[in-house]
Amino acid sequence: MSPRAGKPGTTPHTLAFVESPVQLLNVLEWAHSQGPRPQEGPGAGFTLVVLSPTDPMTRGQLRRMAELARHDGHEVRWEEARGGPAAPFRTIGGLARELRLADRIVMGDPFSRYVQLLLTITHADDLVVVDDGTATMEFVGQLARGERLVRWHRKGGRPGPRDLLFAPVSAAARRRLTPGPARRVEVFSSMPMEDAPDGVSVTSNTFAWTRERFGPPRVTKGADMVGTSLVETGVVDGDRYLHAVGVLARTHGAARYFAHRRESAEKLHRLAVETGLEVVRPDLPLELIARRGPIGRTVLSFPSTVVHTLPLALAGTEVRVAVCDIDPAWLTRHASPRAQGFLSGVTGTARGVDHLAMITTA
Repeated sequence: MSPRAGKPGTTPHTLAFVESPVQLLNVLEWAHSQGPRPQEGPGAGFTLVVLSPTDPMTRGQLRRMAELARHDGHEVRWEEARGGPAAPFRTIGGLARELRLADRIVMGDPFSRYVQLLLTITHADDLVVVDDGTATMEFVGQLARGERLVRWHRKGGRPGPRDLLFAPVSAAARRRLTPGPARRVEVFSSMPMEDAPDGVSVTSNTFAWTRERFGPPRVTKGADMVGTSLVETGVVDGDRYLHAVGVLARTHGAARYFAHRRESAEKLHRLAVETGLEVVRPDLPLELIARRGPIGRTVLSFPSTVVHTLPLALAGTEVRVAVCDIDPAWLTRHASPRAQGFLSGVTGTARGVDHLAMITTA
């Protein structure tokens, strides 16, 4: 721990930034892993800032997660960070004092331009990155290789004008996220980390908070399926994805499809019509939904964060998680050259899951 964060008799002032429900969940898991906090009142030393997006489903899940955070005694600050052209200036201006005073910064998405900009303002020398899904694996790898921070599904493409304009801020953020004699960097993750750079401490997220707060669930006889936003991010062809979902559902007797929060309404409507699956839009991250139950005895997924997180959240239950790899033929011509290797790595490194035969499409 840094000298400032570790003064005897003091609690480090922690400022956490989240932009998604999964990030908020993993901040709560990280806070739980720190052990009991000093009895200095609600939220002592911990302020959680929600940099709210605009889409309704994500906002709804974030509000539910914020209620859970407050119930745990944390201070939650909701920022309409994308509410018009002036919103970023208001948000950053309003957070400037907190950023200067913070001893420790916890963040869920080091690829976020918002977070990268905030990192250039803070003087905190104790930095924690919690999972934002499988992207955390790519972040650690890029940090180890000294590469610029680029989301995996965009890697290989030419930087656009906004990327070039923001490049100095991104480079400064990467330097801030590089450990040094006076800077501590921790990655709190449920993902496999094989090439963490020297000086970066990796702490396992076992979903202990989730298991203590929810469940065990009622397990049904059938199967449930987990959705993915690979079509929306331009990685996978929509027609081939829907065909594969239909094949999986028929083969394994799936009845419900838990939609990813970024999946489009048009695609989900077509999916329901063509496959007969009941589309469920969860009001909380899937780890909590599954832990509350009811949940199918088998949970089917394509390469996704949940193939790493659900076996942990559902440890001790009868539920098995089964993953189906992506056929390279499903990839769009716009997909990153890194896409197939990254997706294969997501499933290949997952522990405690069953691997299904790949579905080929014409």
